[in-house]
Amino acid sequence: MIDRLVPDAARVRVVRGRPSSLDDDRAVLDAVTDRVAATGVPAVRAWTPHRQVAFGRRDTRADDYELACQRAEARGYSPIERSVGGRAVAYTGSTVAFAAVIPTAEADPRQGLDARYEAATTGVVGALRSLGVPARRGEPDASFCPGAHSVQAHGKISGIAQRVRRDAAVVSGIVVVDAHEELAAVLDAVYGALDVPFDPTSVGSVARAGAPTPPDRVVDALYDSFCGEVRRASVDAASLLDSDV
Repeated sequence: MIDRLVPDAARVRVVRGRPSSLDDDRAVLDAVTDRVAATGVPAVRAWTPHRQVAFGRRDTRADDYELACQRAEARGYSPIERSVGGRAVAYTGSTVAFAAVIPTAEADPRQGLDARYEAATTGVVGALRSLGVPARRGEPDASFCPGAHSVQAHGKISGIAQRVRRDAAVVSGIVVVDAHEELAAVLDAVYGALDVPFDPTSVGSVARAGAPTPPDRVVDALYDSFCGEVRRASVDAASLLDSDV
């Protein structure tokens, strides 16, 4: 049983910031994962991605996927495709994303799947509660990117997904900080095109839960909750794109 997402490690790399372009920002996670696999040192990244709608694989196979992309672009959101997770997720520019990359020692890396989900959900709930958000597990009906690993407080605030390689597991997710009405509006248009049930009032945020907090404080709360007392070595996200290790 994992009681923290980064357990019993001598140290953890904390990746901060984001590159200036959306494409470079997306490349950071692959660079982080390769570095974790090569060194065995876990890494955690929390940041505010560029304004975008990230579509899941099921979305890309929908009949009106192109219409959904057009609706996102019309509202100022760049459409991208992601390799992990379920349905579309939107990032307003103040929305926080997180990714914990854990080296896998098991013969079958999927053996730790449930434990990592449990630790990540516990970590998100703990981080939000430290900010005064009455967070709890679960999600309202017809939420964005519906799934079993979600956190809510006056609406869905966070969803968590996982991707497993032979040498590393990537546990990632989203925390809605504010602008939940804007996020709900773009997702309503996108989900309508995809013919996916969605209730705009199901979108929550840290601000809607009564604890307005800057994104950087949410980032720090996630680092504290995921890493605990493990010694942290900070690295700039953009620098990873110029490094071989």
